[in-house]
Amino acid sequence: MYRAFELEEQESLKTYESMESRIRKVVNIMYDKLTASLPQENMSDEIQYLTNRLLTLKNKSSLDPIYIVLFGCTGAGKSSLLNAIIEQQFFLPVSDREACTSCMVQVSNQGKNYEAKIHLLSLQEWKEELKNLVELVKKPEEEEGEQEEEEEEEGDVGEAVQKLRALYGKDAEARSYEDLLRAKLLVNIPAKKCILLKAAQAEELSDKLDPYIRCHNDQDVEEPAQDDVGTKMRLWPLIKYVEVTIPKSDVIPEGVVFMDIPGTGDYNSERDEMWKESINKCSVIWVISNIERVLGDKVHEVLLTESIKAYQGGMCSDIALVATKSDNLQLDECRRKRRVNNKRIETKHDAILERNTTVKEKKSHGMKRKLKRTLPSDSEILHKPDLVYTVSATEYWREKHLTKEETEIPKLREYVRNIYLKEKKQLLMDYVTEALGIVLLAENFNSTQDMVNHYEQSDLETFVEEKIKALEKEIEKCFAHLEQPLNEGVEEAKSSHQKAFFQLLTQDTGYQGFHRTLKAVCQKNGVYASRIFARIDLNSALAQPIYDKINPMFANIFRIQKGTRASLKPCLDMFKVSVQEKIRDVGKMSTVADHNCKLKFFIEETNIILRTLEREILKKKLDIYQSLPLSIQSDLQPYYEEAAKTQGRQSCQKMQNILSENIERETNRGMFERAKEKMKMQLQELKNTIMKNLRKDISTMLKLALSHREEHSERLPDFQDEYSEIDRIHEELQRM
Repeated sequence: MYRAFELEEQESLKTYESMESRIRKVVNIMYDKLTASLPQENMSDEIQYLTNRLLTLKNKSSLDPIYIVLFGCTGAGKSSLLNAIIEQQFFLPVSDREACTSCMVQVSNQGKNYEAKIHLLSLQEWKEELKNLVELVKKPEEEEGEQEEEEEEEGDVGEAVQKLRALYGKDAEARSYEDLLRAKLLVNIPAKKCILLKAAQAEELSDKLDPYIRCHNDQDVEEPAQDDVGTKMRLWPLIKYVEVTIPKSDVIPEGVVFMDIPGTGDYNSERDEMWKESINKCSVIWVISNIERVLGDKVHEVLLTESIKAYQGGMCSDIALVATKSDNLQLDECRRKRRVNNKRIETKHDAILERNTTVKEKKSHGMKRKLKRTLPSDSEILHKPDLVYTVSATEYWREKHLTKEETEIPKLREYVRNIYLKEKKQLLMDYVTEALGIVLLAENFNSTQDMVNHYEQSDLETFVEEKIKALEKEIEKCFAHLEQPLNEGVEEAKSSHQKAFFQLLTQDTGYQGFHRTLKAVCQKNGVYASRIFARIDLNSALAQPIYDKINPMFANIFRIQKGTRASLKPCLDMFKVSVQEKIRDVGKMSTVADHNCKLKFFIEETNIILRTLEREILKKKLDIYQSLPLSIQSDLQPYYEEAAKTQGRQSCQKMQNILSENIERETNRGMFERAKEKMKMQLQELKNTIMKNLRKDISTMLKLALSHREEHSERLPDFQDEYSEIDRIHEELQRM
């Protein structure tokens, strides 16, 4: 099970596994004892609570999936890199000449066999896609006759043409949306909208999978598909995403999920939403870029910016830049340009390693500069020894110029193992702590004496309520630190809003025909997502001056590592410590013989409550962070819709005028102030949620721990042996 790890790591994991197995066995015994000894009807609320907690823990997963997103433009080498990492050279389709992967592919290694699920768009989703594709390929009147067809069929427009031809045949791009809706597809779509593939070997599944996820731009579009393979090759425009499961691996830990995401989004709303969800839920983002483009490519910079946003607002806890195809190098050219210690570079091996070092130094410096503009200076990621990796999947397999170690594929695997080890230990600690809290609660129910009298209980409840009110004030102070940067950001946004818009008009996006680009931006309410070119998001561009001002403070407030007085975590820690100290003081005065058991319950339960609260805050922060562009998008939506309907000659200029004039009008009407207020409202809602959940959970804890014996008619089974075992494991884990 742990053969992907080094021997020392294996020993640690085996120890964790043994601990988890012992804990689960104890939890199952407790649950069975409890349900067997007590009637299920007319259970008291306290006993029902205990039963539910045991059942939840009994069914709880020992390790949540660790999502690693491979984030890069098509053709950057993501599939080749992933093949090398999982030790399957030709598993996902690859090509040296063009982009291959037509959709998002998710790869996990938790099965017994090789399997793939091909998820297709629903009928409604395809209708939306079809409408978008027809609009995208429609030639504006002012452009007619100005371009050759060969030039026209490039980039997003070319891909749209290929999708229409694959499903509707030759010249499909010239037909209307209504005409295509009535037309018969050249393929039969499975009713279940999901195709299941199975195989005994990797090569067999790869052969079955290839027709579905490879872009097929050279197929015959004259006639319907004549055979099964031809049908599969035509389905690629309808594929939403693909899930691939491979057997447990010698090189990658079970539970790690790789997500190969083509481009910076998708023109289809459903696929684009999946793109955003994947990035926001992942633990790690690898920004993938061809090493020959990594030092000057604008799209790469956009990818890095999007990744930092995910780190700032989502669940992501780590980012790395992976420069691929490091073996792509002409030695003669390199000799002309480079010297090492004033010595001639003799071999391609030396040239590759020298360029790798240069790329790492330059890009690490650039990434840290970008991150420092967004994050506090003492953020953990800024002090990582490795932010940039230079890899060669080709050399990993052939070892002509580089050893396997020098390709850095093993180094990336080590990266993955370290993340897994860290997550595994933390989740095991959480699981054991929760089990300890439950068994302590059960022992508390069986106690014949109360830890405190009615007066002491009232005093404790009053103290806790005072601390909750004090915490509320600290959270308000914490959020208040955003007020000034928000105000400064709003003023900056108001003065630069037209600049942001005209940057969209003049930026070199690589799109074929700016009229189409602007039309697409309007159709999608200010956002044009492409698998091929850089993502365009006018709403985020308008909000960027506000982000520039608030980013460091926002990151500081929501940081999960060590924090300052302006951070949420120290506020919550201070509350937890003060409540636990008060409980210990009460325990010292108690004359109850088994008060240690009750005391431990209080301590562990407050740990669980605060840990759960921190996880909820982490989830909520994304909504808060994204509130700015969503507010701006809402205000501008009527004008996007108006501009999108514009047709005829000079329509491009008309669209520009509609957007420019109404962005100006909404700015004067307080668009940026409203965005600021919506963010502040979201912060207020988070504060209210924190206080509500804290009051509820602490109240439940006190009620369970301090309820008087005469209130319980039930007598629970003896859990002393179970308590002793869990306590032993808890202490062992703390020492590791």
